[in-house]
Amino acid sequence: MNEVTRRIRTVLVANRGEIALRVVRTCQEMGIKAVVAHSTVDRDSAAVWSADEAVQIGPGPPKRSYLYPPAIIEAALRTGADAIHPGYGFLSEDPDFAEICEDNGLVFIGPRPEVMSRLGDKTVARSLMKEAGLPVLPGTLKPLGDSADMLAEAKRIGLPLIVKAAAGGGGRGMAVVRRWEDLVATVRSTRAAARAVFGDDRVYLEQFWEQARHIEIQLLADGHGNVVHLRERDCSVQRRHQKLLEESPAPGLSQDLVRSLADAAVHGARAVGYTGAGTFEFLVDGDRAAFIEANCRIQVEHPVTEMVTGIDLVREQIRVAAGLPLSMTQNDVVVRGVAVECRVNAEDPHRDFAPCPGELTEFVPPGGPFVRVDTAAYTGWRVPADYDSLLAKVVVWAPDRATALARMDRALGEFKIGGPGIHTTKNLLREVLANKVFMAGEHTTALLEQWRS
Repeated sequence: MNEVTRRIRTVLVANRGEIALRVVRTCQEMGIKAVVAHSTVDRDSAAVWSADEAVQIGPGPPKRSYLYPPAIIEAALRTGADAIHPGYGFLSEDPDFAEICEDNGLVFIGPRPEVMSRLGDKTVARSLMKEAGLPVLPGTLKPLGDSADMLAEAKRIGLPLIVKAAAGGGGRGMAVVRRWEDLVATVRSTRAAARAVFGDDRVYLEQFWEQARHIEIQLLADGHGNVVHLRERDCSVQRRHQKLLEESPAPGLSQDLVRSLADAAVHGARAVGYTGAGTFEFLVDGDRAAFIEANCRIQVEHPVTEMVTGIDLVREQIRVAAGLPLSMTQNDVVVRGVAVECRVNAEDPHRDFAPCPGELTEFVPPGGPFVRVDTAAYTGWRVPADYDSLLAKVVVWAPDRATALARMDRALGEFKIGGPGIHTTKNLLREVLANKVFMAGEHTTALLEQWRS
């Protein structure tokens, strides 16, 4: 029995798909029993097969399973779990759920509830980071009030601007305003969308940078005062403000700029007492940069950081949750080569990325040197309509970016995937890899919109 397993012997994984399988694997490598909580739809999932134990917690709809705390807590207590790993999405950034875990004697593998609460509210996070001295996008630091207040704030910021949900995340609850006559209707529709998706209709305004790069800094922090950064990721290839391709290091950024963003992120994390794995996100436009939000969880794109640093982020999450210090210092973090991740989703790019549920009649992932595929799909598996459309994350590593892009193109070309009515983003991703602007590392978040319009 090692230091970790003396404190955490069993982890309940309160998630599904590839991230549930990802957590199970690290738990088992650490000698920790892994229990997967699953819905009826996921009873034949790869995560369930691989887990040491599985517990059904409800039917397919997330509100009756993965978003239903009583069922998850009951499953954890019934299986003797010491801790709950929430993965990403679902309850991973819900401070109320983290408190419920603590109230029931369970360790929540993530930051403290009060930290999540502060950073989960985007307006509060902006205010905190501004107070901490980080550069923040011009915009409102409080949710919008009445119409007069809204118009005055919008005029101060100027066009174009973006309306965002204060409780938003995952690229949802955002809308760009380019004409004054669209402002009121856009705020109204964004409020409605935020209420429907997040149960919170508060929105705020930010200046919209048309030609910006989306850069995020991966952090690890423990309860002993140690905070380290694992350098940056570029997440600029997006559709509808949601990421499709990520890479590390970010191409074309000066080392001075990367260092300043990393230092700012570490400073921001210290200012709020952050612990665990987390990401501080920035927009970069030329020589100007600004903080936009913090994510209090493991990120979908975490494998690219693992590939260039050799650090298992989930392992570090569990160590921190067990009360142990990080297993490395900042001087121990060395970035080698380049890693690229492509998200292969069951979506039709020609129909505004509409989800394509159905049965996979063919699913043969790629392989070869330095190719990693994080997936829970398989031939015969039915892509559910209830959940996110992510099928697989294809991740490659190479000594340099040109080789990494060529390796990714080869891997995607080798990927055999399909079924009746199922379309994927695979071919679109290969088109991105061949795009001259992307290949030159000069792309921004507007790449797809401008290229495909």
